[in-house]
Amino acid sequence: MSHHFQVDINFELERLRIELRHVRGMYAMAQNEILDASWRLNNLSKQWMEEANKLKEVTLKEVEAGELVRQEKEKHEAARKEAEFLNECAGREALQRKEAEAKANRETREKERLEKVLMGPDQQYKKFTWEEIVSATSSFSENLRIGTGAYGTVYKCNLHYTVAAVKVLHSKENHRTKQFQQELEILSKIHHPHLLLLIGACPDHGCLVYEYMENGSLDERLLRKDNTPPIPWFERYRIAWEIASALVFLHSSKPKPIIHRDLKPANILLDHNFVSKIGDVGLSTLLPSSHSSVATLCKNTGPVGTLCYIDPEYQRTGLVSPKSDVYAFGMVILQLLTAKPAMALAHIVETALGDGHLIDILDHEAGNWPIEETQKLAVLGLSCTELQRGDRPDLRTQVLPVLESLKEIAARGRGLAPGGLQPSPPSHFICPILKDVMDNPCVAADGYTYDRRAIEIWLAQNDKSPMTNLPLPNKNLLPNYTLLSAITEWKSTKQ
Repeated sequence: MSHHFQVDINFELERLRIELRHVRGMYAMAQNEILDASWRLNNLSKQWMEEANKLKEVTLKEVEAGELVRQEKEKHEAARKEAEFLNECAGREALQRKEAEAKANRETREKERLEKVLMGPDQQYKKFTWEEIVSATSSFSENLRIGTGAYGTVYKCNLHYTVAAVKVLHSKENHRTKQFQQELEILSKIHHPHLLLLIGACPDHGCLVYEYMENGSLDERLLRKDNTPPIPWFERYRIAWEIASALVFLHSSKPKPIIHRDLKPANILLDHNFVSKIGDVGLSTLLPSSHSSVATLCKNTGPVGTLCYIDPEYQRTGLVSPKSDVYAFGMVILQLLTAKPAMALAHIVETALGDGHLIDILDHEAGNWPIEETQKLAVLGLSCTELQRGDRPDLRTQVLPVLESLKEIAARGRGLAPGGLQPSPPSHFICPILKDVMDNPCVAADGYTYDRRAIEIWLAQNDKSPMTNLPLPNKNLLPNYTLLSAITEWKSTKQ
């Protein structure tokens, strides 16, 4: 029995061993499967992470794409609005340009109409014969000679019952020169109260007939030639303003600005009331017309004019500009103050100002100068004579306002002058027909100004100009409001 039991036990043990081996095999298989599953799980996790990262990238790209789309939409909208704005601006500019062109055309037509009225026929001066010139000057008598210049001799004469000055060029061929033709062209077409009036000419023999200026040149009066009385300080203030206003007129002339180029006291003439007028425009330069202030320079072949009055930059470069006249005008101011020669005068005045001794170099025969205002005028004169043209002041905007204020002071000084004599009216206030101050000045087709009532009576009986004796193109009359204002102001100061 024990043997069977032993057998059974052995059998059972064997069976258990087999089962154990089987269980171990299954366990090993299970472990393998677990490892395999774990590996697969890791792979799946990696794949999931990769997919998640890809999804995240795709999401970010979608967001970026959406932002780009939004930005592009904004840009497109901004571009559309800008295009609409530019179209509107272009439309407005086109409309404004069209309106400006229409206005310019209207102004051009009006200007041409006024020029036709003012300028009349092409010949703007009385044409004298050589026989008339010879007779009026008593065959060019030395007793009637009143001056000699670089280009000709000037004689006092009487033409058609009018006292005049005739300038006869030195050479018979000179009437063909540019200098003569230019002087004739300029003076026959421009009129200003402080520019010497051209009465007529004898073109075939190079003669120019001007209004006669009783008090000669400013140069002669400052130097007191023939022991003439001195010019009072208040008249010198006024003369400075008159010359500046004439220069502004020349520089603003249309269609081409005019530069005098030879301004000096010898070329500034004085009538019986000491009203000043610029003469000798023969060296003038007509600048090319331009809307740009930069274009107010003109190249010349060589400097012309008078030493001490020539713009240093013009001497060095040959470029002439309105500032060239400003330099010469500055020298004229300094001579009005001192009555001294122009040589080194700017240095003399500058030194005196710096030392506080300006009063020592003033022309004491001019009276009691108001010191503060005279210093202001001296500083203005020196600023005009700066070596660099860019440092010189502008005539219209900087010089004239100062001279305007000084002119008012001069008017008060004239009223306080010893004797209390009231000055005669300026010559340009006088009607050529009435020989008296005009009440209602107007411009006729010959370019001259008359009292309306007097010229209307004249035109009712005549078709020719009372000044030039030339046929008038029409009988239109234009009010001269600027002169009327000046006459009204003058009358008010007399009351």
